[in-house]
Amino acid sequence: MPLVPRQNTDAEVDAFASLCQRLGGFDVRVSAEWADGFLTAVHAGWRAVPFDEALEAMCGDAFDRACADPEDRDRALAVLRARDAVLADHLDPEWLLEAPDSLRLVPLMSPWDDEARDEAVLRGWVTPERRGELATGAVWAEGFLDALDAFAADWSLPPDADAEAFGDLLAQVRALTFDEGSAELQAHVEQTYGEERADRERLIDEACFAVQDLRLWWLDHAPRPGTRRVAKTPGRNDPCPCGSGLKFKKCHGAG
Repeated sequence: MPLVPRQNTDAEVDAFASLCQRLGGFDVRVSAEWADGFLTAVHAGWRAVPFDEALEAMCGDAFDRACADPEDRDRALAVLRARDAVLADHLDPEWLLEAPDSLRLVPLMSPWDDEARDEAVLRGWVTPERRGELATGAVWAEGFLDALDAFAADWSLPPDADAEAFGDLLAQVRALTFDEGSAELQAHVEQTYGEERADRERLIDEACFAVQDLRLWWLDHAPRPGTRRVAKTPGRNDPCPCGSGLKFKKCHGAG
């Protein structure tokens, strides 16, 4: 099984960014980076969330308002589905189980360094006091965490869950929202890496690994399907009825 995940083309990424900019005119939260984080979280949970449900949670009526023309709507849906399909592939649990130490997730993030932050202040895009908020991956992580709020019921921990491990994984994502140079970020780095240094690139990699691990974490903690009187047991190669995305033999039919 090849381990290199499928990627969007440059044209698909450009179309996604352009569409999200349009949607942002109707919902200020929406940007390409934020939407990418949101959709990533949708695929990191235990349930296979229908695309229409994810779209509604992500931008409410902003999509209908921005894409009122039927033909335009179809094109826009195709653009979003193209990115959504790649994210689903990146977090496919069978692939992750095949190579759990491989980083498959490739997020869409706007790069920020000191020079770019200085220019943003110079152009008046942010005040000097908010300069540290311009950190690579911060908006992506905000989108991810906003999706957890939108699907809070799906992310509620079952009674027997390892809450500490779950919290540690989420902490890696949440760390990307801390301002560059902030005390919060410094405390996270010291607690997580000790005397080792962790630059922004490492923090992003660790957050992406954490998302992959969250997807696998849910395989062990997904709600068990209820007993049905007439439903037959799925075949070993059929999708598991819990909605994990795995074949039955590799999920609740294992062992």
